[in-house]
Amino acid sequence: MNVPPLIACTLLPFLASAEPAVFQSKKASEDATLTADPESRFWRDVPGISITADYAGTPVPNNRMEARSRWTSENLYILFICHFDELTLKPNPTTTEETNRLWEWDVAEAFLGSDPNDIARYKEFEVSPQGEWVDLDIDRGPQKRGAGVAWDSGFEVKARIDRTTKVWYGEMKIPFKSLGVPSPAIGTRLRTGIFRCAGREPSRKLMSWQITGARSFHVPERFGTLALHD
Repeated sequence: MNVPPLIACTLLPFLASAEPAVFQSKKASEDATLTADPESRFWRDVPGISITADYAGTPVPNNRMEARSRWTSENLYILFICHFDELTLKPNPTTTEETNRLWEWDVAEAFLGSDPNDIARYKEFEVSPQGEWVDLDIDRGPQKRGAGVAWDSGFEVKARIDRTTKVWYGEMKIPFKSLGVPSPAIGTRLRTGIFRCAGREPSRKLMSWQITGARSFHVPERFGTLALHD
C-alpha cells in the first residue's frame, strides 16, 4: 500500500537527500550459543541502534526497539530488544519449522543484501517473541529470481519474553554463506533494513530504522548499511 499523497510529498525532499545510516557490527573472537540476553558476555557493552518511529518517521510511544550486531568469520548475529505495550502472538506457535506469514503477528525483521549493484535482491529474516521464524529469498526486480519462502538459509533464532518489564528479546545467527558473503572481513558492508511489526489493526505499528515512505518494508533503495568492524 502506498502512503497518502500528502505524506509522500512531505517525505520526498528528505528521502532524496538522506544519506544511508550505518549499523555497526562488532567482531567476536568466536561463535556463541544463542541466549537472547543483552547482559551476556557476548552482548554486554555492544553498541546498537535505536528504532522509535514508523515507516513515515512518526514516533511510536512505548515500543522502542534496540538492535545490536556481532560477527565472526562464519556468522552474522543480530539481537533485538523490543519494548511493548501489548503483544500480538500467534496461537499454537511452532518453533521446529518455518512459520509462513509470520509477519502478520509481532516480529522483528532484518533485510540483508550483499550486492550493491543489485539492490532488488536481498534476504529477509524474522523472529517472533515466541521463537518462531521465517527466512525468505526476495527479488523485487522484474526477473523475480528469488525463491521466496521455499529458501532455507540455515539460520538460528532464540527468543524470550519478560512480561514484568514488558520487553521481549529476539536473537538471530545467520550464516554468511546464505547471504552470498563467502569471506566476511572488516569493512564488508551489507544493505540493511531493520524493522518491527507490533500490535493489532487498526493501530498496528510498522516500525523502521530508516524512513521508507510506504507501509511496505520492501523499499530497498531506502535501506541503511550494516558495516563489519573490529
